[in-house]
Amino acid sequence: MADSTASPTPTDRPVYVIGGGPGGLSVAHALRAQGLRAVVLEKSDRVGASWRRHYDRLHLHTVRRLSGLPGLPMPRRFGRWVSRDDVVRYLEKYAEHHDLEIVTGVEVSRVEPSPDGSGWLLRATGGRELTGAAVVVATGHNHTPRIPAWPGRDTYGGDFRHAGEYRDPAPYAGRDVLVVGAGNTGAEIAVDLVEGGASRVRLAVRTVPHIVRRSTAGWPAQFTSILVRRLPVGLVDRLARPMAKFSVPDLSAQGLPRPDTGLYSRVQQGAIPVLDVGLVDAVRKGKVEVVAAVDAFEDDKVVLADGSRVSPDAVIAATGYSRALEDLVGHLDVLDPRGRPLVRGARTPAHAPGLYFTGFTNPISGNLREMAIDAGKIAKAIARERALRISRLPVS
Repeated sequence: MADSTASPTPTDRPVYVIGGGPGGLSVAHALRAQGLRAVVLEKSDRVGASWRRHYDRLHLHTVRRLSGLPGLPMPRRFGRWVSRDDVVRYLEKYAEHHDLEIVTGVEVSRVEPSPDGSGWLLRATGGRELTGAAVVVATGHNHTPRIPAWPGRDTYGGDFRHAGEYRDPAPYAGRDVLVVGAGNTGAEIAVDLVEGGASRVRLAVRTVPHIVRRSTAGWPAQFTSILVRRLPVGLVDRLARPMAKFSVPDLSAQGLPRPDTGLYSRVQQGAIPVLDVGLVDAVRKGKVEVVAAVDAFEDDKVVLADGSRVSPDAVIAATGYSRALEDLVGHLDVLDPRGRPLVRGARTPAHAPGLYFTGFTNPISGNLREMAIDAGKIAKAIARERALRISRLPVS
């Protein structure tokens, strides 16, 4: 691993990629294809750490052939909707196949401009100070579990955990479970609990989600998402309404009315539709009960927004994740008020040239697909910058 004590020239320094998930691995391969040295820094002991933590039931909502990373298709034997375990196998194979330079057990805590102003200094575990020509931050959209600051939560004595700790329904068989949050994770966990034998499953919903069939008559929702993602937002909203009425029944009587805002308008605000893999049928049959949002915890009860109180045996908070980029790069003025990178892909902040971000959006066209596209763009941008620097060097 190159570090600050080696004193390489600016053009000889590696590009450091922070994060050994699909975004980081795809960028590392794309950089090598451009003839650049890329070093992946992964804080865990293996690649694909976040995928290993996902619940057992998880399958991609995007089709296999549009989910592969550059230079290695996903095997056909994985099927159309690839399982979590197969995604992990694929990432391991990807790193091996492309012989990527990966250093595990290294967590980067801060990124700063290098003292000579020609690159970036990374401060990492063990007192390491690594100097790179450029840095690609690929630590992931789902980095740190986020739990709302509900009143009374700290003194709640019941079984409470974030969805990031959920693996399978076995511990909840015969129990009354409240799932908080109606995104894709909450919806799938609720269905998983029903099928796994929970005695009662309630789903607390604050904002009614748009629900889209993962596939309709064999046509994946991802295909439509790719076709419409560059159309005007209002037009896509209008097109989505009749499609929703055709494919998803009205669940108003069960507590899930159709949203009063457009599907793509929600996407632009960061709310991805729920890709249905069983929630619609479970709600329609009363196996998943929709209840009001959680407002507080009081006397070991959960207080809902409608004033009612429930006493589940367990609460699973599918309340999302934070990107946790503030300590890493927050001092560089490259994040928006919500902690998201101001730019991504091949774009780099004007006041922080050579700093790139990938994997911090959740596009309807598929996160893996977009990271694969971004990887090539980032690598080309870094290669162009390196070539420009070399051309400016004095001729001896």
